[in-house]
Amino acid sequence: MKNDSIILERKGKVAIVTINRPQKRNAFDEGLFLQLKSITSEITSSLPRAVIITGAGDKSFSAGFDVHPENPMVKRIIDAAAAHDLDPAQSLINAIRESVDAFVSLPVPLIAAINGLAYGGGAELATRCDMRVMDPDAVICFSETKLGLMPDWGGGAALTRLIGHSRAADLILTGRKVSADEACSLGLVNKISAKGNALNESVAIAEKIAQNGPRAIKSSLSLIRQSANTTSSELLKQEALLAAELISSGECFYGVGAFLEKRDPSFPDIE
Repeated sequence: MKNDSIILERKGKVAIVTINRPQKRNAFDEGLFLQLKSITSEITSSLPRAVIITGAGDKSFSAGFDVHPENPMVKRIIDAAAAHDLDPAQSLINAIRESVDAFVSLPVPLIAAINGLAYGGGAELATRCDMRVMDPDAVICFSETKLGLMPDWGGGAALTRLIGHSRAADLILTGRKVSADEACSLGLVNKISAKGNALNESVAIAEKIAQNGPRAIKSSLSLIRQSANTTSSELLKQEALLAAELISSGECFYGVGAFLEKRDPSFPDIE
């Protein structure tokens, strides 16, 4: 699917979502949030084994929210701030979160190919993915506090879970820029790619995931995503339940059978 602001491509069992506003540093306006929601519905209708999100061009993953006079959402922010009115502010954040939450809740692994700057909401969107591959020249910056704002795409909570309270406080409260090397040392990204190769290396990871049992991936991913909000004892119970359900699904018949016969498995898709 191709439209003004988002491109959805399918490469075998992998879907690639490209934010396609390079002239605006791939920043989000109201239309782009709506298109992300639409793309999410299209992906859901025919689930791939993994999804990659990246930005068009070689300069930006996404600059986050498009702070521009022509963006109607900016006027809504300014009006709500001037009137000290909570309701329109909550309505705006809910609209943003509806699109972002739906995308990051897709029941398949999400990989952010950070090919350039990821500022504000762009940094949040990348952080809410399951994995991140970052170009060596890319930069991450949780820049919201510089505008008198704070993370509101769910990235503040996600960052804290990912790298811990103190480190998250450093990045969010200072709004400083983070290089690829530092992001990797913090555990914020999984891998630094070769220059200009974040997308290709993300595809390689996604294709490796796609070779494994899709039910096993779905169940494992569900457990991983629940881990931040579940006690250890409850998580152990959930792991045992998911593992038993996975065995009873019959998927391991293909994997164990292939192993015993010393051949590569061929797992059926989830219908």
